[in-house]
Amino acid sequence: QVQLVESGGGLVQPGGSLRLSCAASGSIFSFNAMGWYRQAPGKQREPVANITSGGRTDYEESVKGRFTVSRDAAKNTVYLQMNSLKPEDTAVYYCNAVLKVIAVPFNFWGQGTQVTVSS
Repeated sequence: QVQLVESGGGLVQPGGSLRLSCAASGSIFSFNAMGWYRQAPGKQREPVANITSGGRTDYEESVKGRFTVSRDAAKNTVYLQMNSLKPEDTAVYYCNAVLKVIAVPFNFWGQGTQVTVSS
C-alpha cells in the first residue's frame, strides 16, 4: 500500500514562501515520477510540478521561476519550495506519485495540504 503524507501548508502573505513536503512509504525511486498538483475552489485539479526518477523536472507555466521541486532519496521525500507566492496560488496542494506497470500508469495521492496566500 502506497502512502503519501504531505505537510508544510499554511497561511502566508503575498510575496512570502512556503515549503511543502511529501513523505512516501517506500523508496521514491520506485516511482516513475512524483510531483504536485493543486486544486482551487471551483476549479479542476491541475499539475504544478513534477520530477521523474531520472531527475527531470517540469513546471506549470505560472509557477516557473518561483517554485522548485526537489527530492531527498534518503528520506523518501519530495519537496515543493514556493517563493514569491501570489493570492492565485491559494489552493489545496496534493502530492502525486506515478507507477507504471507494463506501461499502464497508476496514480497515488496524498490527502492534500491547504496553502492560503492572503494579506
